[in-house]
Amino acid sequence: MELLLVRHALPLRLSTTDGSPADPPLSEEGREQARRLARWLEREPLDALYSSPLRRALETAEPLAQVRGLETRIEPGVAEFDAEAPHYVPLEELKATDYESWRALVASGFYLEGDAESFRATVVGALEGVIAANPGMRVAVVCHGGVINAWASHILGTQRLFLFEPVYTGVSRFLAASSGERSVVSLNETAQWPGDAGPPPGLPGT
Repeated sequence: MELLLVRHALPLRLSTTDGSPADPPLSEEGREQARRLARWLEREPLDALYSSPLRRALETAEPLAQVRGLETRIEPGVAEFDAEAPHYVPLEELKATDYESWRALVASGFYLEGDAESFRATVVGALEGVIAANPGMRVAVVCHGGVINAWASHILGTQRLFLFEPVYTGVSRFLAASSGERSVVSLNETAQWPGDAGPPPGLPGT
């Protein structure tokens, strides 16, 4: 089967005052990104659609579900590693407003609260469940940069969790054989961007 992992579109910045998890919606720009993604993936077969339970992923999946007539199935195991954090700041905003903090974050390979291996194991278990439930199909999972990196690093057999910077609505494709083999087809496809020229320069990734 073919597994498409799609990073969500651009969300708003959000902080909560009571310490509850920040779960921001898409920005207006993000909604347009989600619509472009839907128009692009409308061109190819798609058998099933899954999403992280986080709002930015669900709202990204919504236009695609509509144009393909698919039900969006929620998969809790592909929520981002910071799902419980009381604040969310899009990385390009952090770069623009606090460049030194952004540089430190990139230099650290992106700080991961908690156990990185536990996070990766959760992601791998969830995606293996999706694979097992959809043999021989093409399935899209709208999720997050950390999730995409966790799966890619697992497939490539590397210890480092973060390998590349997925762009908003970037698509990464993987093959999953019934024999158990897993392979990378592509990372960070951006044909949905206007003119197929790729994303605007400087768009960050996890």
